[in-house]
Amino acid sequence: MVRFLRSMKSDIEAVFANDPAARSTLEVVLTYSGLHAVWWHRIAHWFFRHNLFFIARVISQFSRFMTGIEIHPGARIGQRLFIDHGMGVVIGETCEIDDDVVIYQGVTLGGTGKEKGKRHPTIGKGVVLGSGAKVLGSFKVGEYSFIGANAVVLKEVPPNCTVVGIPGKMVKSNGERTNRLQHGAMPDPVQELCGQLQRQIDEMRRELETLKKIGGKV
Repeated sequence: MVRFLRSMKSDIEAVFANDPAARSTLEVVLTYSGLHAVWWHRIAHWFFRHNLFFIARVISQFSRFMTGIEIHPGARIGQRLFIDHGMGVVIGETCEIDDDVVIYQGVTLGGTGKEKGKRHPTIGKGVVLGSGAKVLGSFKVGEYSFIGANAVVLKEVPPNCTVVGIPGKMVKSNGERTNRLQHGAMPDPVQELCGQLQRQIDEMRRELETLKKIGGKV
């Protein structure tokens, strides 16, 4: 019980650390559905670990009905998980989430088929999953990485990386980890590709101009 209360306290602190709209502890405890989903999951997971699977699923389904967030009772969740505006979040049975992870609405941590065993992703410490992101398969997202909004990630992500697009591609943001709450600072891979193509076209034009000048002198 003491351990559970300590977890509750750290979960509340995570809300204040990540949500500038949080004003009071009472407001957070009573109105934050992401927080409620995490707490219900901790109870359901206890029953799951003790092989009381039916009770665990009933609790998880009740939590889903109340919060709009579906967390399988078998999923392993670390400390200070923050689910912001969590409607539509789905977390699979064999998913593992480390400490200090941030999840926004519409995120799916799922599998890619009917395979047995470990079939859901492992999310490293400090990872941020943007709105609508889909991480599908049994692989690891390295610590302190950022998965952009609506990205579809199908393979392993190294630590301290930013992934955007469909399918997800690693991109850089000035060589540094993007601030975990500044979605507007995310790089645009399409714009970067267009920039690269434009630079190549400009270089080819310069080479053609050089060849024309040489040809004119001959």
